[in-house]
Parts: sequence; structure tokens; C-alpha cells
Amino acid sequence: MNKKLRSTLSLVALLLLILIIGGIYIFVIQGGKISDREEKLSELNKNSYDPVKLEARYEEVKRRSAVLDSILSSRKFNIPKDLSSIKFYNFVNNIVSDFSEHTEVNIEFQGQTADRDFFYYQYKLTGSGFFNEVYKLIYSIEQSKELKKVTTLNIGNLIKTDSEGIPLFLVNFDMEAQVYFSSDSRFSPEESVENNLSTGPIYDAFYPLIRNEIEPNVDDLLDVQGAKLLALIPEGAFIADTHGSTYLVWEGEQVYLGYLTKIDYENNTVSFILNKGGIIERVNLQLERAQ
Repeated sequence: MNKKLRSTLSLVALLLLILIIGGIYIFVIQGGKISDREEKLSELNKNSYDPVKLEARYEEVKRRSAVLDSILSSRKFNIPKDLSSIKFYNFVNNIVSDFSEHTEVNIEFQGQTADRDFFYYQYKLTGSGFFNEVYKLIYSIEQSKELKKVTTLNIGNLIKTDSEGIPLFLVNFDMEAQVYFSSDSRFSPEESVENNLSTGPIYDAFYPLIRNEIEPNVDDLLDVQGAKLLALIPEGAFIADTHGSTYLVWEGEQVYLGYLTKIDYENNTVSFILNKGGIIERVNLQLERAQ
């Protein structure tokens, strides 16, 4: 075999080797990668959306979300998601911000507890104040939009005096409250609006019906005890107290511990009704005629 033929056969063998190696790379190695990419492309094509259809679907989801928010907002109570334990302190501070200076509220955080599908923070509240203000605090906790419950409550009477010596009939209290929250956002709307927490005055069951203390006459009103009726005029009546001071009063006007209820021009008398520590007393003054 001559040299030229051997060279030709060597080139042919080399070419066949290159073709075999290239075929293995293209059809075996590269072919697997192409197949994987084709599968991923097919999957992406299946999940692709028309922008117009996607926008329409977004608007529908947005509408349904608004409807759900409206339903949740119309409910009396909601359970918020991932509530901070500090929020209850701010809630109570807002409630007591317009209370009198004689009302005190202390809050103690006692921990977190799981309750079925929900959680709640436990707080202990202690303090004292006027009955109607304590009632408003309890009402606000119970009627708040974000679910809160008073679980225990103890109330007792308390008497203090202010800087002028006037007795203050207060109540002291201690109670425990639970503030609920959830790890799921489906129990509350996106924006929560607080319920109406305003309360009107109610009867104070702890206020004594009969009291030993009588309020001092700090407004310098007419004290009808021992007073004398000096004269009756169309505008009212002239009355002098035991200190010699003269007052012009008319029907319905306030006097010390009570009111002037009637001026009787025919019988020359004036009538008062007084509240002496819960004891109601009627006092009549007669015009003394000159002898």
C-alpha cells in the first residue's frame, strides 16, 4: 500500500471519528438538554396569559376582595392578624384620655395563649375612678371592633376627698381582659373602622343614698336655713341669710343644697326643696307682716 493511500484512509478514519463524536454530543448530550428546555418552554407556554385577560382577572379578584372586605367590615367584631401586644395599651390610653384626674387605670401584661385556631393576649387592669368612667372603660373593651373580652371583674366602693375637702364617691376595680388575634388575615378587613364606643350616664349603684358628708357652699349660694323672707316682687323674692346678706331669687333658681320651687304671692310664702346628703327636706319661708 502506497503512502498516498494510507494518508487517505487515515483522513477518512479521522473524519469518521469526528462524525461519531459529534453525533454523540449532538444527539445524546445536547439532545437531552434541548429536550429539557423544550419541556420547560411548553410548561411556560401553558401558564402564559394574555395581558388583557390577566387584567380582567385582576379586576375580578379585586372586586371579590372588596366584597369580602365589606362583609367583614359590617360584622360587629373582627379578629386582626398578628396583633402587637402594645396596641391594647394605646387603646386604653385613648379611652381614658378624657376621664377625670381622679380616675386611675393600671395595665399589666400577663402573657399569650393559644385558643383553638386563634391566640389571645391576657391583661390585668386595676385602678379606681368614677362609676360611669369605669363603666365606659369596660363597655369600650367589650364593644371594640377588634375582639376583646373582659373575663373577670371585681368592683368595690371607695371614698376620697379632693383638695377642697369635698367627698368623692368612687369605685375601685380589678379585671382581666383577653385580646384576640390570628395568624390568618381572613378574619378581618384590610382597613378596620372602630365601633361607636360612646356611652351615656347610667345609674351609679355605688353612690350612697344617704351620706354623712354635705358639700360645702363653695359657690356662696343662698343658705335658706335660718333665712328670712324680706319682700315679694314680680321678679322674685328678697331673702336675707343668717349673716345678713340679701339675695334676689326666683322660681327654679339654685340655692345651697337645693332649689326655690314656688313663690306663693297669695299666701306670701316661698318654698324650697333641699337635698341634705340624700335626705330630702322641704323648707317654707313666710313673709313677716309689720305690726
